[in-house]
Amino acid sequence: MTTATNQTASILATPSSLSLDEIKQAIFQNVRLRLGDGIIDLELDPQHYEAAYNYAIKVYRQRAQNSTAETYTLMTVIKNIYEYTLPQEFVNVRAIFRRTVGLESGPASSSFDPFSSAILNTYLLNYNYAGGMATYDFYAGYVELAARMFGGYVIYTFDPVTKLLRIVRDPKGTGERVLIWGDIQRDEIVLLQDPGSGVWITDWILATLKGVIGEAREKFGSIAGPQGGTTLNGAQMKAEAKALQEQLINELKAYVDNSQPLTWIQG
Repeated sequence: MTTATNQTASILATPSSLSLDEIKQAIFQNVRLRLGDGIIDLELDPQHYEAAYNYAIKVYRQRAQNSTAETYTLMTVIKNIYEYTLPQEFVNVRAIFRRTVGLESGPASSSFDPFSSAILNTYLLNYNYAGGMATYDFYAGYVELAARMFGGYVIYTFDPVTKLLRIVRDPKGTGERVLIWGDIQRDEIVLLQDPGSGVWITDWILATLKGVIGEAREKFGSIAGPQGGTTLNGAQMKAEAKALQEQLINELKAYVDNSQPLTWIQG
């Protein structure tokens, strides 16, 4: 197996000079203040904040389209190799495009078609004198049909866990470059600074930590004291945490995090 070239640096670029740890600490401080830190003592350790953060990232990646970005990556095909490992950022492969049809014979592989050349010279390059949109439409349909009949489309399978891409063919040459159209995970540092996803992740961390505190306080219904003791609000905090999480899930359904809505589906 071989590793495909990752050309997604521009998509994964950091929008500011802040480090991931600095951004996380700012979010944790925001959550602490919203939970009343400084006014009351919070029963939370740093591990609780990290666990809530990791959970928020996983839930957002599972449910939100905004957690991924569309990308195109070039990959070089190797003779007799049909399994390739894509970079870890890939979560889905939509299609694989070739520059030609027919057999793979290396980087300069091509298939000369007299009809295609005639159309190009007569109608497309001299469209002011001959041809038109109808001719171009006929030619585009011809190219699509030729690709379907003579190997212009690549059938494949992709495992999103192992990142293993299997093409359903045995390449007969080395050097042909194919274009992979897929989706990659956006970096955590980008998600946290995104105006849509950053607020949602912060609120999910808040809801999770509310549930943690509520779970701890509910274990002891009250604390004994000289004035009759203090009743803890564990059940109330758990209820608030559950309600906030349900609200956040509904916000994702309404695409408030800048995710793309679903499109029309025919079939």
